Amino acid sequence: MAISLSELDLPAVEFDFADAEEHRNALLALSKESWIAKGVFAYPIFRYEDCVAILRDKRWHSAAALAAEAFGVNDPRLKERRRESILSAEGDVHTRLRRLVAPSFSPRAADRLRPFMREVMNSLIDPVAKNGKCDLATDICDPYPIPIICELLGAPKKDWQLFSRWAEDVLRIFNATAADELDLIFKAQDELGQYTRQLIADRRSRPADDLITSLIAAEEAGDKLDEAELEMMVEAVIVGGTDTTRNQLGCSIALFAEHPEQWKLLAEQPELAGKAVEETMRYFGAVRATGRFASEDIEYKGVLFPKGTLVTPSLSIANRDETVFNDANVFDITREPAGQPQMTFGSGIHYCLGAALARAEQQEALPIMAQRMRNLRIDGVVTWKPSTVAIFGPENLPIAYDVKE
Repeated sequence: MAISLSELDLPAVEFDFADAEEHRNALLALSKESWIAKGVFAYPIFRYEDCVAILRDKRWHSAAALAAEAFGVNDPRLKERRRESILSAEGDVHTRLRRLVAPSFSPRAADRLRPFMREVMNSLIDPVAKNGKCDLATDICDPYPIPIICELLGAPKKDWQLFSRWAEDVLRIFNATAADELDLIFKAQDELGQYTRQLIADRRSRPADDLITSLIAAEEAGDKLDEAELEMMVEAVIVGGTDTTRNQLGCSIALFAEHPEQWKLLAEQPELAGKAVEETMRYFGAVRATGRFASEDIEYKGVLFPKGTLVTPSLSIANRDETVFNDANVFDITREPAGQPQMTFGSGIHYCLGAALARAEQQEALPIMAQRMRNLRIDGVVTWKPSTVAIFGPENLPIAYDVKE
């Protein structure tokens, strides 16, 4: 007979650790004691096999639309604004949306942007190349994904900064501090929605070789995306394709600064870029967890999870599971792929739709940086985003490097 979740004597998790390393080490220690813990807002799940099992079990639904409520926000405007999204849709609705849009997010589609990605990265390094130092977070990581997303969508270059601000503000809905920022969040949502509708209208009248035109044309057996679905997908690209990339790049560079021999190796062997990206995301992923809620009473491992229970599979801790990854706490960009992939992109039906694009962005950026910023090292105090944010990374990352003559 299953034991009720409320009857378990679980270790407690407090998400108020001072820095990234402290946060990670505390959770790693907890994962040795138990596969599950009791958090402030949900039940963290630590071990790889359990994270995969829950993410692949269709009875566990995405909690993307419920993030603010999970943090105790009860503002009635949240329900008024809620709408179907590919991030939160389930069942036949999700299957249909994914089927229609998947070809537009294929590895081949991402590969077409690789020359532009290299162009963007070189243009960001050029102004600081001879200085021998910069704030990598603000000078390079923050601006890097915006022109790429604009190029993908076919949006005007003049709108790059708007995208950056909207993405940052809209994503605040996933932070534990969302209650204090609702007006800012709603303002960004409204501005982004208005902009997206105009962009779609422009593409209907003037088709181009870009993602929006591709999504408008997407059709299978006579089924097409309606206007609201098109708007939702474009907004998801703008929001989902910016903060994740900039923060992951920042996490990766901070990690390489702690392992100069790996940075040197990447500069000498840029063909290791693919493995380097997988290893940096495994060892220090910007997306540390994801949320799922029980759509019905669920029994798992002899434990009864009542309907509505919120769990947070801890992707960052699963990525350090020593039963899956040999020498899991060693950072090695020559690491051969394990039988199971790193978890930062998730698993199951909500596996990151933009994974191919995200991989390509990192694979093109890191070798260029390694070759143009030799002998990378930290040059000041690194400040990190608070542990309450959904997508983690450095606010400031002062680095120094040797100037290439």
